[in-house]
Amino acid sequence: MNLSVELAPHNERGLLLANPVMTAAGTVGYGTEYAKIVDIERLGAIVSKGTTLSPRPGNPQPRLAETASGLLNSVGLQNIGIDALIREKAPIWATWRVPVVVNIAGESIEEYAELARRLEGVAGVSGIEVNISCPNVAWGGMDFGKSPEMAAEVTAAVKSQTSLPVIVKLTPNVTDIAQIALAVCQAGADALSLINTVVGMAIDITKRKPFLGGITGGLSGPAIKPIALYMVYQVSQAVKIPIIGCGGVSSAEDALEFIMAGATAVQIGTANLVNPNAAFEVLEGMERFMEREAVEDIAQLVGVANTP
Repeated sequence: MNLSVELAPHNERGLLLANPVMTAAGTVGYGTEYAKIVDIERLGAIVSKGTTLSPRPGNPQPRLAETASGLLNSVGLQNIGIDALIREKAPIWATWRVPVVVNIAGESIEEYAELARRLEGVAGVSGIEVNISCPNVAWGGMDFGKSPEMAAEVTAAVKSQTSLPVIVKLTPNVTDIAQIALAVCQAGADALSLINTVVGMAIDITKRKPFLGGITGGLSGPAIKPIALYMVYQVSQAVKIPIIGCGGVSSAEDALEFIMAGATAVQIGTANLVNPNAAFEVLEGMERFMEREAVEDIAQLVGVANTP
């Protein structure tokens, strides 16, 4: 059976994955930490944690709060910065057979472009995921993702500085995600990733104030899966580029739902924090399904639920 998928069919470099199971940004660090406990190279791709031009200390503690069927996080893009990533992490990635996609976040369009420029030609980097949708930082990251015009402008700026495949990660905190997806697609995105977390908060009733140090956070996990699934379904009917489904995937059944809704690949996020083997269990479950249902190629399942 064939589980390989191509995430950048219109890009000269392409982004071919051995299978459609990826990790989501921020949930396995830079992959190097995860590689110490699992055979990371069995996966389709690794997405690094969000990276900015300069190192960031992140938001004040506490940064995590468990909710019913989910997790609120307010990490605030804590990271080592692009220079340290290129110097310390990329040489390790270059020895792996699994492709690594670097998630980037900027405070301005110029910063996004500069991040892309610095990653161009770096061995070990196979693609860029543009985070225009992070809901837990003080500056305007989410504003870029809320406006079709701004989202398109960021996409075009990144594309102008790199030959790497460019994946744009969209926010669910909008009125019409399909409109934004279409604008980003027209600006040259090679693929889309959706969705990022849903804005939420928690209250500490003993202290009588917000629980998270950053006040609000991003809700992830099984609680947001129906939202993510519907948005993948919507967007897959609006654009013709590959979509990566993300949001509450914790089983093979979840992953297959996303693929049948129109996703070419899926990202495993919060489930990794509960079970380090979650992504592998998803992959193995998909393989068993395909064997049982006599599906020879995973492509046969992409978007099948979209047809009447």
